[in-house]
Amino acid sequence: MIAIRTAGDPASMAGVVRSEIRAIESDMPLTINTVDKLIELSTAQRRFSMLLLGIFAAIAMFLAVAGIYGVMSYTVSQRTHEIGLRMALGAQTRQVLTTVVGEGLVLTAIGIVIGVAVAMAVTRAMSQLLFGITSTDPLTYFLVSLELAAVALIACYIPARRAARVDPLVALRHE
Repeated sequence: MIAIRTAGDPASMAGVVRSEIRAIESDMPLTINTVDKLIELSTAQRRFSMLLLGIFAAIAMFLAVAGIYGVMSYTVSQRTHEIGLRMALGAQTRQVLTTVVGEGLVLTAIGIVIGVAVAMAVTRAMSQLLFGITSTDPLTYFLVSLELAAVALIACYIPARRAARVDPLVALRHE
């Protein structure tokens, strides 16, 4: 292996280096790479692993949102009669929104606490894939939990808004 430092473009030096090495040893197998290419080749496996983890994380986030939305939507549809009765007795739209979103966020908080506990146990095994942070980095856990809570808030708000629009007369007739 020979390393050559150049002030100019390394690709422009490849032809000169190749011809000089061929002049000394014509049968020598020769591969010319830049340092950037060698670094890229050495980190390819880790980058691929991190890409897959990122894709799986995005899929998990989508499934979490779909699950939270589905549960909240089902809960709201099951409680249509109760929500209509509350509104007929004077509950304001804001109170219905707060109740439904609050219930969803309580479930989300429980899920986040359990998820953080499991993640702390699992990341010890994945610590060799992490660069620049520890496997128990509090900022990372906080930001991911905050992102999940924000996404859950949106997933809860949509069925809550629909619940707040329930016409009390229609809901009371609904059985």
